Amino acid sequence: MPHAPTTFDIELNLLLEAVYQKYQHDFRHYARASLRRRIRQAQERFSCPTVSRLQERVLHEPEVFAQMLQYFTVQVSEMFRDPAYFLALRRHVLPVLSTYPSIRIWVAGCSTGEEVWSLAILLAEAGLLERTIIYATDINPEALKAAEAGIYDIARIADFSRAYLEAGGTRSLADYYTASEHGALFDRSLRRNAVFADHSLATDSVFSEVHLVSCRNVLIYFERELQQRALGLFHDALIHRGFLGLGSRETLRFSSHASHFSEFCAAERLYQRL
Repeated sequence: MPHAPTTFDIELNLLLEAVYQKYQHDFRHYARASLRRRIRQAQERFSCPTVSRLQERVLHEPEVFAQMLQYFTVQVSEMFRDPAYFLALRRHVLPVLSTYPSIRIWVAGCSTGEEVWSLAILLAEAGLLERTIIYATDINPEALKAAEAGIYDIARIADFSRAYLEAGGTRSLADYYTASEHGALFDRSLRRNAVFADHSLATDSVFSEVHLVSCRNVLIYFERELQQRALGLFHDALIHRGFLGLGSRETLRFSSHASHFSEFCAAERLYQRL
């Protein structure tokens, strides 16, 4: 006999449904364990003893909903995170992409943009940036603003620099940013062909045909149904023989879309559309 839902879970379901009805943001199929933890953090942040009280504020105070997006979504990102992934892109994927006259890349769930800037550096070093459009999408407008700004805490730069070298970088990461009182400001030329836009993997459709989709450490926060939807979007967006990159704890292996892809660099979670 299934366990009866707790009051917290009942309230959480009502909150997610209310957000969908009011704001058209669909978090109903996000992984519950992580979501429960983040909603409890939001209760503390907004001094709401119950989720119902939090729901009341979200529905009647749009500014609270805007701030809540950081709790509904996970904004964790690093430059050249999992360097082996970027090394595989550098060595195996970019040489293939270089055979196309123009290149389109979609970074889905770009968060605060560290991966976007990392890819731009990779492309610049391969001589491909000028003919590449990078679509960087997320549902959090504040994260998108940070991504487009490309300003990161100086305290993080040492880790970024180590990862850059492990990813096959042949220069100094310092060549790509200027230190200021606000942080490390990355070279504006790197984002010349980048488009930052709101897009939801839960509710929106494909908007362009692309050669590479990089969606890393996003699917782990989705329930299976939403994972399948997102993977279907990536499949539909990719050109024939296009590439899909996932996070180190994500895989196509058990999805209904597995038969539509081949493993290109299996250890680095890089796949190629059949």
